[in-house]
Amino acid sequence: MTQPSGTAAAAGSEGLTKVYGSGDTAVHALRGVTIEFAAGQFTAIMGPSGSGKSTLMHCLAGLDDATGGRAYIGDVALTGLSDKEMTKLRRDRIGFVFQSFNLVPTLTAAENITLPLDIAGRPVDKQWFDTVVGRLGIGDRLDHLPTELSGGQQQRVACARALVGKPEIIFGDEPTGNLDSRSSGEVLAILRAATDEFGQTVVIVTHDPRAASYADRVVFLADGHIVRELTRPTADDVFEVMRHLDDKPGDDKPGDDKPGDDKPALVDPTDGMPRGRHEAR
Repeated sequence: MTQPSGTAAAAGSEGLTKVYGSGDTAVHALRGVTIEFAAGQFTAIMGPSGSGKSTLMHCLAGLDDATGGRAYIGDVALTGLSDKEMTKLRRDRIGFVFQSFNLVPTLTAAENITLPLDIAGRPVDKQWFDTVVGRLGIGDRLDHLPTELSGGQQQRVACARALVGKPEIIFGDEPTGNLDSRSSGEVLAILRAATDEFGQTVVIVTHDPRAASYADRVVFLADGHIVRELTRPTADDVFEVMRHLDDKPGDDKPGDDKPGDDKPALVDPTDGMPRGRHEAR
């Protein structure tokens, strides 16, 4: 797998492997994955349960150690970094948006947004802060605690937290997994805008074909291998590929972030949520 010609890679891997356990009980989550994620592009990673999609993202983001091969962010190889160096790289160069919002309940929305910068001792770019919260539509919620916000508003705060530090890349692990259809569409539109308006590199893991339809590129994993890609697909395109992968014998073997996780239901893209910008063009 290679990046588009002439486009720099924001992150990637070469021959990446990940094995959980050993001997007869070993689980091969990743089997020599080589991939690059182009700067300024929105990529979705999909696959059946046990395909290795969350493991791949976690290894790329420095949240988990690969067993073999090489993962990198920009020009920095993650292999061999000390805990201190890895923490600094994640803090300075990577933004995260997770399924659980991970907001500090005793801090206001504004304080949650700037918390990573405050911890790092970095000044807040007020103009950029205002731009981000304005684009996300949470300017009138900055003094509210997380318990005073809806799920969609909390995830917008989490998106703002990921963006405000101007990271090189944002990783999202099922960022709409805890949201209703309307809030999911709003958050996905925000991530799409982060690429279109801010030039941000975004990589998400999702099981939802509608979420994937917001991406420029969709990468499909099965049994620890990359098996297919789509460029600017519709939700229906993604659904058809996923249906084929889900029908493959043996697709329930473990291999994702936590071996044995329950398999999420494949969501039919025809149930009414906005499909993504590609069907609206």
